[in-house]
Amino acid sequence: MSARLRETATELAKVLWREHTVYRDRAGVVVIRGDHVRRWISLSTGGGRDEVLVRAGRILDGGTTAPARCEAVTRLSGGTAELAAVCRRLLSETAPGPSAPAPVRRGGRLGRPGRHTGLGSWAVVVCVVGLVGSYLYLTAR
Repeated sequence: MSARLRETATELAKVLWREHTVYRDRAGVVVIRGDHVRRWISLSTGGGRDEVLVRAGRILDGGTTAPARCEAVTRLSGGTAELAAVCRRLLSETAPGPSAPAPVRRGGRLGRPGRHTGLGSWAVVVCVVGLVGSYLYLTAR
C-alpha cells in the first residue's frame, strides 16, 4: 500500500503543480510540497483498504509547515483525476481569507469622520464643571 501511495502522490504532484517536492515523513505519510504556492498536501492510509486520508495546509514564512487546515477521506481507486479534484478543493479551503481593510487615517486620528465629541460627552463635561464650581464656591466662603 505504501508503494502505491508514493506512486499515486508522484502522479498527483505532477497534476497539481509544476514545481513540487514529494517525500515521506517519519510517520510514513507521503507529503507533496508546493513551495511556490505555499501549500502542502499529505496522503496517508485511511480506515479502509482503498481509502486515503488527504490533508492540506499552508507553508509558513521560513519554510515550516502549519498544521493541516482541512482534511478528507477519499478512494484511492478513483484515480488521479478524482484525487486531484479533492486536493484542489482542500487547497482552496486553505487559502487565506480576505484580510480586513486597514483603518482610514483622517486628520491624524483613526476612525470615522464627523464630530469628535457627542452630546452625551458634553453633558458629562458640563456636570463635572458644575460640581467643581460648586465645590470651589462653597469652600471659598
